[in-house]
Amino acid sequence: MSQPVRKAVFPVAGLGTRFLPATKANPKEMLPVVDKPLIQYAAEEAVAAGITELIFVTGRNKRSIPDHFDKAYELEAELERKNKRELLEMVRNILPPHVSCIYIRQPEALGLGHAVLCARPVVEGEPFAVLLADDLICNDGGKGSLQQMVEVHGRYSSGVIAVERVPREHTGRYGIVEVQEVEPRLGRMHSIVEKPAPEDAPSELGVVGRYILPPEIIPILEGTQPGAGGEIQLTDAIATLLGQKAVYALEFEGRRYDCGSKLGYLQATVELALQHPELREEFRSYLQKLQLS
Repeated sequence: MSQPVRKAVFPVAGLGTRFLPATKANPKEMLPVVDKPLIQYAAEEAVAAGITELIFVTGRNKRSIPDHFDKAYELEAELERKNKRELLEMVRNILPPHVSCIYIRQPEALGLGHAVLCARPVVEGEPFAVLLADDLICNDGGKGSLQQMVEVHGRYSSGVIAVERVPREHTGRYGIVEVQEVEPRLGRMHSIVEKPAPEDAPSELGVVGRYILPPEIIPILEGTQPGAGGEIQLTDAIATLLGQKAVYALEFEGRRYDCGSKLGYLQATVELALQHPELREEFRSYLQKLQLS
């Protein structure tokens, strides 16, 4: 029987330089998509998958992230005084009461692998998830991508990496995996290559920001030497892990928005606004008028 996945790591120490000046004093993970920040979408996805401990690996100028998930006494008192019950419940229930938050400081931005390694005191000895809030993944009311991955982990007791098919000319933007299919949309990984040129890519399956990693990844990360950019690359550690344990790549069902890019962020904002119960009709009408003008 596989050990349950109870913990999720959120690397949120990055500087968000692609969104400057908006991210000069505000973390990119707190950028709103309609009415929720990116980090809340990722946290909700984790909770829906059964995660009970959210571990945020933070850096300087990230104070608003713990503030967002903390109790807001003054705001709640004001909403209660004005009898704004719906807003009060929304603020109080950002996370369910059984879910706890842990904050760990990453002293230097030394790569995704180093960020995961910073969570070692909390995750050591257990499988754990890693979610990158830049990748907002929606499934129109179906199972979230992490829940799909947790189910695969339950069947195979192995690491699971989320992947999607990317245009071959874009393989240089992703970690690319080579797999042997074991189920529809699921393959056992044979190799993983970081940002290969199109002619060198072993497939068109690109890694996106969702991982379930076994406890064995921690000692591997400890021994991983800095790679590209002088950073400790999670991809390098996963490549080593493949020689020790099976790792699976899942083509999840759902739509990913690359909110680390301005275009992807705008696409997410428009498409989620078109799904929002309070906004969708008026917003759709506005877009139609805009198109005709």
